[in-house]
Amino acid sequence: MEKHDLHHEFPGMDARISALKVENAHFKKLADEYDEVNHSVYRIESGAENASDETLTHLRKQRLQLKDELYALLTQ
Repeated sequence: MEKHDLHHEFPGMDARISALKVENAHFKKLADEYDEVNHSVYRIESGAENASDETLTHLRKQRLQLKDELYALLTQ
């Protein structure tokens, strides 16, 4: 199973991610939400938690939307 945390998703942007988490409340909120959704996806994919295919698909789409928003902020 592949990791999808922000530092793996955006290699080379570690310093920018850390700085924005401190300096930008909106970025921090989105990053925290991304981490929660990502953790839920991981738990379902690893079998630690049961969920329907629809739920997993919804969570994956939500994670992708958050990732897109975070990338936009990272590249401003």
